[in-house]
Amino acid sequence: MTKGEVKPAMNAESRAVRLYRTMRLIREFEERCLAMSLSGEIVGGIHPYIGQEAVAAGVCAALTKDDVVTSTHRGHGHVLAKGADPKRMLAELCGTTAGLNRGRGGSMHAADVGLGVYGANGIVGAGAPIAAGAAWTFQRHGDGRVAVAFFGDGALSQGVVLEAFNLAALWQLPVVFVCENNGYATSLPLNRSLAGDPVERAAGFGLTARSVDGMDADATADAAAEAVERCREGGGPTFLDCRTYRFNGHHSFEEQFGLNYRDAAEVDDWRTRDPLRTQSTRVDGTTAHAIDAEITTLVDEAVEFARAGRAPEPDEALHHLYADGTTARPGVMI
Repeated sequence: MTKGEVKPAMNAESRAVRLYRTMRLIREFEERCLAMSLSGEIVGGIHPYIGQEAVAAGVCAALTKDDVVTSTHRGHGHVLAKGADPKRMLAELCGTTAGLNRGRGGSMHAADVGLGVYGANGIVGAGAPIAAGAAWTFQRHGDGRVAVAFFGDGALSQGVVLEAFNLAALWQLPVVFVCENNGYATSLPLNRSLAGDPVERAAGFGLTARSVDGMDADATADAAAEAVERCREGGGPTFLDCRTYRFNGHHSFEEQFGLNYRDAAEVDDWRTRDPLRTQSTRVDGTTAHAIDAEITTLVDEAVEFARAGRAPEPDEALHHLYADGTTARPGVMI
C-alpha cells in the first residue's frame, strides 16, 4: 500500500462477520491452549487472552499484511488476528520444529515477519520501541505503512514505552500505541500502580490519545481505522487506551495455584460484557453457526498438527543463534 492509498472499506455485514470469525478463532484457540497447558502438553504455561479478543480483532482489521505489529507475553490473539496459521502457532507453543519459529520462540516470543508480526515479547513494553523503529523506516521510505505496538497497562510506566511515546510524537511517526488496559499488572490493580490517567499521560507527550471500549469489537475497529488512516496521511502517532478485561488469571499457573486477587463479582460482571457474545449478535445466526463449526474443525486440525510434530534435536541446539555465511563489511575486523 502506497502513501495516500486507502484500504478498501468493508460493508457493515462483512466487517461484522470478519470480526466475529477472528474473535471466535482466538477464543477457541486459547481455550484449547489453556487445557493443553494445564495437562502439561504445553510446557511452561501460557497467558490466556480470553476476554480481550475484541482488541486484537478490531485493531488488526484496520491493517494490511504489509503493516507491522509488536506483541506481548499475552500475544496469541495478536498473532492470529494478523493472519498467522493456527497450526504453526500451536506447534510453536508445543515446541516443535513445525512451529512458526521452529519451536524456539514458544508462547511469549512467537513471530511471523512475513505477516508483519515482529514478535511477541516477554519483556514488558519492549515492543513499543521496536514498533517506533519500524515506523521510522516507513516514514523514511514514504510507503504509507503503519506500525502498531500492543502492550498492557502494566507497561505504562516502563521507560522504553515513554521514550517511544516521546520519539514518535517528536518525529510524527506512523505508529499506533495500543494499551490493552485490563486493569491489572499481573495482580496489581492499575489504581495502585499508575498516577493519573493513561490517556492524559499519553497526551502529555503530544500523542493523539483517546479511550476505547475494548470489549466492543466495532468500537475498537472504528478507533483503530481512524488512527491508522491518520498515520497513513502523515498525521502522526495515536495512543488508544482499550478498556478490556481478562476472564482468566494472568498466567495458566494461577489455575493450578488458586491465586485470588480479584473479587468473583467483579469477574462475573465483566463476563456479562463478553465481547464474543456481543459480536455474535451482529452476525446472522446461520452464519455464526457455520463459523463456529469451521473454527472448531480448524483448531482440531491444529491440535493434531501440533501433536504430530517433533522437538528440535539436541545437536540443533545452537541453530539459528548465530548468522551463517556473513561477510564482514570493509574496515570491520572480526
